[in-house]
Amino acid sequence: MTAPYILVVDDEPDIRQLVKEILEDEGYEVGVAQDAAHVRTALRQRRPDLILLDVWLPDGDGVTLLKEWSVDQGLQVPVIMISGHGTVETAVEATRLGAYDFVEKPLSLSKLLLVVQRALEADRLQRENLGLRKYFQPFVEPIGSSAALETLREQVRRIAQHNAHVLITGEPGSGKELFARYLHHCSPRAERPFVEVGVAAVAGEDAVQELFGSEAGGQIHYGYLEQAHGGTLFFSEVADMTPALQARLLEVLENRSFVRAGGSGPVELDVRVVAATHHDLEEEVRSGRFREALYYQLNVVPLHIPPLREHSGDVPELLAHFVSVFVDQEGLPARRFSEAAVRRLCQYHWPGNVRELKNLVQRLLILGRGEEIGLEDVEVALGMRAKGVAEIPIEFDAPLRAARKQFERAYFEYQLGVAGGNISKVAQVAGIERTHLYRKLRELGLK
Repeated sequence: MTAPYILVVDDEPDIRQLVKEILEDEGYEVGVAQDAAHVRTALRQRRPDLILLDVWLPDGDGVTLLKEWSVDQGLQVPVIMISGHGTVETAVEATRLGAYDFVEKPLSLSKLLLVVQRALEADRLQRENLGLRKYFQPFVEPIGSSAALETLREQVRRIAQHNAHVLITGEPGSGKELFARYLHHCSPRAERPFVEVGVAAVAGEDAVQELFGSEAGGQIHYGYLEQAHGGTLFFSEVADMTPALQARLLEVLENRSFVRAGGSGPVELDVRVVAATHHDLEEEVRSGRFREALYYQLNVVPLHIPPLREHSGDVPELLAHFVSVFVDQEGLPARRFSEAAVRRLCQYHWPGNVRELKNLVQRLLILGRGEEIGLEDVEVALGMRAKGVAEIPIEFDAPLRAARKQFERAYFEYQLGVAGGNISKVAQVAGIERTHLYRKLRELGLK
């Protein structure tokens, strides 16, 4: 695993070397720069996890650099200011511009190490919170004690100890992202970033900059690739990736380096790529929609997540888990499922998998009365789903493009069911031509 990389910026050679040696003794990887020009060069070569920045430099000052970095959300890297001539005004200005802390010379090395540790931890927690915003609580181990789940968890723990890329397959809502996070949590990279890339969201003109970053007018924007350096880069629904991005990603995986948009030189990269999809990628390759070489790069270790109907013995644990989550996180009333209700839900086929179960629990806690959720409550809820009015699996915190695709898939699944698979009837109801409908169904992965 790549250790946190710290860039030490100071015009005094003795201090640079001392701080470098101390940090390396603590297990960090360290780069140095003596002035603003060398700082800019170092930042083009590699994204640091932390910058120790002297206030006074031969060709400028640290506060001016902070101002540069604060434009358009800046480098998004924690900065600790160090100075032998600091003033209260300088410290306040540096903090306003985003500096994590301000340390005065002569340096207390024990204090400096403590501040460095806290800054890295605060940055890790901030990224973790952003990445887990859509979850009700940041658990990392998939719920369930069935033989299928026990075997799957053990498989993930074994895979996690190696750096091979992983391709996760499974139906929508089955928990592919959760298992990707679990794999990262079990790996030696667990303390490094887990960066999720919603493939449907990174499309269009900005896709290259979002993934690969950019350099323009002296400003450096670090893309998802560099943000994940040393950790795990997770691509959700990788089959949706455009041909152009497929070609760029293949080049990255083959060379283990890339060039930012507008950049002049390669940037080395150390990431583990985990990709997920509910599509049959082999079929996508045969149809020419997905690059064969990229498929083999991603599919070094395949991991299949079974649908909930294949491990329905985990339904009682999942029900109890999500009740606890909604009660603790959203303040919903605590209610228990009757034995008859649990048996009925264990027999249900769960087309929306764990995501559907979670949504069902939330709805029953909101709409139900009394302390117990009975069989009749469950039948009503499942009946609403069967009529197509309640369980459209849309993630409302997803980008519009991804949410629209989720709705379209649910809509056409319902219409196909009502029409018994008759394409002409579906096209008539939807108000679109049959040729367009066939293209849309292929795009959504519906057969």
